[in-house]
Amino acid sequence: MKVLILAAGRGERLRPFTDSIPKPLLQVGGRPLIEHIIADLARAGFCEIVINLAHLGGKIQDRLGDGRRFGITIAYSQEGGEALETGGGIHRALPLLGNEPFLVVNGDVASDFPFENLQRHPDGLAHLVLVENPPHHPQGDFALQGGKVVVEGEPKHTFSGIGVYRPELFAGRKPGKFPLAPLLREAMVGGLVSGQIHAGFWMDIGTVERLRELDERLTALSVKPGAC
Repeated sequence: MKVLILAAGRGERLRPFTDSIPKPLLQVGGRPLIEHIIADLARAGFCEIVINLAHLGGKIQDRLGDGRRFGITIAYSQEGGEALETGGGIHRALPLLGNEPFLVVNGDVASDFPFENLQRHPDGLAHLVLVENPPHHPQGDFALQGGKVVVEGEPKHTFSGIGVYRPELFAGRKPGKFPLAPLLREAMVGGLVSGQIHAGFWMDIGTVERLRELDERLTALSVKPGAC
């Protein structure tokens, strides 16, 4: 299964750091955030990774190269100077992801989710990993009922930014900038989105405070790079 790491965002809430450093290259635990994600994926056997690029994307490509030193292969989906949002970014990367289901991971989240246990072939159009609502997002996003992710219902959980998608989810969409959430909600109405809850560690690195918190956490752990 191929993986798309979303790394094109501007990182407005992490300015001024992100004025000169793309968010995925911010250091936590002695190495860039995106390298921790790549190591987790490699340990789980995901060896073909695509990364989308926009803001300061050349620095990400210069740092990671073709992925050889991580024991994987990396291809890049170029979006130009302005990111295409999540939906548009995935749509643009589809030629690099192929015709089979693919995994998408936000480049600004950290977790101990066991990628090796992920459902790789969803029955519907998507399979989402949900987590407990963090303090900064207490209202959550979606509910999980009978293994299906639904818009309405309680309790609500937060979408982790980890999901498996079939290319058919984007059928009929034109290239350009658009969000992912409306496509998912439409598929949910048709019962075409399954899900699971991850009860372990998860953090959205959206502020300087959470960046520092993650840095302290990872510095205290022994993190070993993975290899395929």
